[in-house]
Formats: sequence, C-alpha cells, structure tokens
Amino acid sequence: MDTNFPPPPFPDRFEPFPEGIEPAVPIEGYPNTWTHTPAQPLIRRPVTRTEATGPLELWRKLPCDESNLAVLGPGRMAQGQLMHMSGRILDEAGRPVRGAVVELWQANAAGRYYHPIDQRDAPLDPNFVGNGRVRTDEEGRYAFFTIKPGAYPVPVKDTWWRPPHVHFSVLGPSSLSRLVTQMYFPGDPMNEWDRILQSIPDAAARDRLVARQTHPAEVGDGWIAFTHDIVLRGRYATPEA
Repeated sequence: MDTNFPPPPFPDRFEPFPEGIEPAVPIEGYPNTWTHTPAQPLIRRPVTRTEATGPLELWRKLPCDESNLAVLGPGRMAQGQLMHMSGRILDEAGRPVRGAVVELWQANAAGRYYHPIDQRDAPLDPNFVGNGRVRTDEEGRYAFFTIKPGAYPVPVKDTWWRPPHVHFSVLGPSSLSRLVTQMYFPGDPMNEWDRILQSIPDAAARDRLVARQTHPAEVGDGWIAFTHDIVLRGRYATPEA
C-alpha cells in the first residue's frame, strides 16, 4: 500500500446526526448499555481545528498490517466459513476518507470471543484471535480476510441471541472522530430480534448496518464475500452501535 499520499483535507465543521439514526439507549435486556450510557446529557464543547484534525497520520502510531484474521500463521487456519470483508470509508459528501484506521473484531465460528470476559461454554479456536486493523487507501477502501462469526446468547434472565455480526471502529481524520459500529449479515432472521440493531429508530438507518453479499461469480469458490461501506457523518451516516 502506498504510504506517501497526502493527509485528507481539513473539515470546517460537522453537521449533527439526523433524528432516528442513533440507538435509543439504554436497551432493555442488555445490561452493558446501562453501565456504558451516561446518566446526564453530554456537555457539548466546540472542537478546535487542532482537535478536529489531529494527530495527523494516525496509522504511524497504530500499526495497520493486520488484515488476515483467518490465518494466524503458517499452517494455522481458523475454523469456519472463510469470508472476505471489504468496503469504503466515506465522509458526509460521499468522498473517500483516505488514511483512516479501521479496526475489526468479532466472535469465532462458535460465537465465542477470544477474551477473558467471555467464559461461555462454547469452544475456543486456538487459531483465531478475531481482531485486526488496516488503513484505508486513497479511495477510502479497506479489506479483511476472516471467517463468518457465529451467533451467541446474551446471558440475561430473558435470554435472547445476538445474530452473527462484526464490530468496527473507524478513526479518522482525527483521534476524536471515532465511529464504533456493527455490521450485520443480510437475510439472517435473527436480525429482526436483535435488540441492539432494533434500538435504532429509523429503518433506513438500520439497513445501513447490513452488508451486501457479493455474487459468487465475482469471488469464486474459496470463500464468501461481503461489501460494507461506512459513512462517518451526515444524513446517510452509519449509525453507532
């Protein structure tokens, strides 16, 4: 990847999110939203030019060479359906955000995270850690090679299941402009039951969290492929999740 292209242009201002695209929190039956949601309204503080644009070249501080999650090392292939995940990072005008830092994390094929907090009675895959980080190119493109994650139950009194999904964090153009969101798979009936996805009031905004599957004729028989563009701001912004 070319590392010499210039930084993106400085934004003058950011428009607020339109109504209906931010999750309605706290989410009933999902305890983490009660502990992670501020009890009081946020105090808005004007962002200066320095804060809106810096530090420049985040990719120099955050190594961005972890695009292959499916192969941990020579002869160490993860278990599950191999999957190619790609898309573009765009601003409110549909322009590519080049040099953005895109992080992905997910559960394994059995629906378990490689993390000490996840103690569910499901198998861990010794060849799958489930997180990676890349940098977008001049056209705002990113790509990962991984496996399709499994569903898992939310351990609450009235148990419900989270459908297969992938978490994204996008940093760019500054460290303050971070979007944390999730991506769902098209056609999964559990999407309609997922309380996090359904916490977003606007149906069109919810659809923007669902990836598009690439036709097999375009990707061959080695893996399945999905495309998912992420819009950081504006009327068609990808919701936080």
